[in-house]
Amino acid sequence: MPLLALPLPSSEAYIDAFSRAELPVLRHTVRAFEELRSAEHAPGAREIAAVVLADPLMTLRLLTHLESNRRASQNHDITTIERAVLMLGVEPFFTAFSGLATVEDNLAAYPKALVVVLKLIARARRAAMFAREFATMRRDHDVQEITVATLLHETTEIVCAIHAPTLTLDAIGRRRTEPARPAAAVQREVFGVSAAELQHALISAWRLPGLLAGLLDSSHADNPRVRTITLATRFARNQARGWSSPALASDLTELEELLHQPRETLLQRLGVPAEIRVHLLPDAPEE
Repeated sequence: MPLLALPLPSSEAYIDAFSRAELPVLRHTVRAFEELRSAEHAPGAREIAAVVLADPLMTLRLLTHLESNRRASQNHDITTIERAVLMLGVEPFFTAFSGLATVEDNLAAYPKALVVVLKLIARARRAAMFAREFATMRRDHDVQEITVATLLHETTEIVCAIHAPTLTLDAIGRRRTEPARPAAAVQREVFGVSAAELQHALISAWRLPGLLAGLLDSSHADNPRVRTITLATRFARNQARGWSSPALASDLTELEELLHQPRETLLQRLGVPAEIRVHLLPDAPEE
């Protein structure tokens, strides 16, 4: 599919365009698969899953591939990556995912958009790391499901940046000029639709497992598992601006309520350095 230079008329048009285009993955992912496949000893599902989970685009490709090729005898959703690899099998996995297109090649003529995509992917990884920690503290019954869903939470923005780099850079430029404007309003102005609105449609089009789709549904905001994902994503977004970001205070307050943990314990579990923790506590001295 040619990269989009102009907005499309509807969400349905974006879904159709994105569904027809091959979703690229990180070049590092392709190289890691080549190394695993040529290794002296056959890799296990856990080794392959570790590579997949480092790349939200590859994670999405694997889950949608498995769902699209679902066996009639499969009566339950596969929602974690190691299980997905086990279900597919090691050799069939490498056969299905050979010759993958890469993000770096796709955006070779758009280096600024490539930087945006790499930053979004790094933030998605960080959000997934936070979510895994939060889910562990909540004693969630399947921490890996929460981790995978969080990794996919920002995939819509990543896909838009890959397939519509000029529109994405336009939206970012407008946000920088008018930082007080809501992101959704700018997205509608540039794309004709917000990322959140597009995500609902894409989740259905991608045929994600029902449980993961439910975890990504913002209408279930009161569900503790969905809140875990939402807060982890928001916390990663705000923390990317630095530990001094004022927005972190309200995030931490909500996390204390969700996790039933005092703030100092929470900050320690997140590995926040002591010299920074002191400024994030409720009774922190004013500078």
